[in-house]
Amino acid sequence: MSYRVSEEQAQALGRVAVVYGGNSAERPVSLKSGEAVLQALLRAGVDAFGIDLFGPDGALNPIAQLSEHKIDRVFLILHGRGGEDGTLQGLLEMMNLPYTGSGVSASAIGMDKLRSKQLFVGANLPTPPFVVLETDDDLNRCEVELDYPMMIKPAHEGSSIGMHKVRNRAELTAAWEDACQYDSCVIAEQWITGSEFTVAVLNNKALPAIRLETPHDFYDFDAKYQANDTRYMFDNELSAKQQEDLHTLSEKAFKALGCKDWARVDVMQDAAGQFYLLEVNTAPGMTDHSLVPMAAKEAGISFEQLVVEIVSEA
Repeated sequence: MSYRVSEEQAQALGRVAVVYGGNSAERPVSLKSGEAVLQALLRAGVDAFGIDLFGPDGALNPIAQLSEHKIDRVFLILHGRGGEDGTLQGLLEMMNLPYTGSGVSASAIGMDKLRSKQLFVGANLPTPPFVVLETDDDLNRCEVELDYPMMIKPAHEGSSIGMHKVRNRAELTAAWEDACQYDSCVIAEQWITGSEFTVAVLNNKALPAIRLETPHDFYDFDAKYQANDTRYMFDNELSAKQQEDLHTLSEKAFKALGCKDWARVDVMQDAAGQFYLLEVNTAPGMTDHSLVPMAAKEAGISFEQLVVEIVSEA
């Protein structure tokens, strides 16, 4: 029998609006995440309904959409700019609507890969060296300071949108030009050869780490949401001490950004065993390919339990 809340819990939660969709490049992923969260809440006996913010034509007014319903709390599952970057969080606070996840400041920093890395450096947390790309001179500088290969990233996109692994100047120039289509701020990051991990953090506590394996150059959009050959490993070949270090680093990153409720921390490990923080996702995916539900299941937490625990903290 699936997990269900008690009548008292349902009354305490009240009417829950699952807000998803939005108008960012990650809208398709958010639609899938929102539907999965909504159905899980309904299965758990929560009085929940969905709001596709902006709607399929992008013409709707989000303030009007939120105002036309009786809402006691919001399960916020928009990905990308406008929904994950503090903008919507600020609106919900102005409307006095409790919502899940991190607040305005942590959301804004988490969505900004450059500011996140600067915060990691300031907090003495390991992160790969990087260069901000603004001019051709910056391309010359990152060749000297980072060397090839390197990763090119738009600073304010998620789901690996606009990201490229580059191995020479021609690829670097092309990747920079492509990333600039998504964002005015682009960074080059030193490539870390080794294992990639993701660690879900739920209420300040790390869940089991997942090691990611893909035949792609990196864990890109296709590997995340479409491919069937991506491997998710819990027998991650780490010693007990390394697992503890990875969990501790992820929890420190969560706290350094000021995150709340839940998030997902992406980490690389080099050949020498050193861990490096890549980024913190403050509204991670909740699709059938998503990693937070996978980690929760490994910890003995069902999808229904997970969404109820998150929304209970709103």
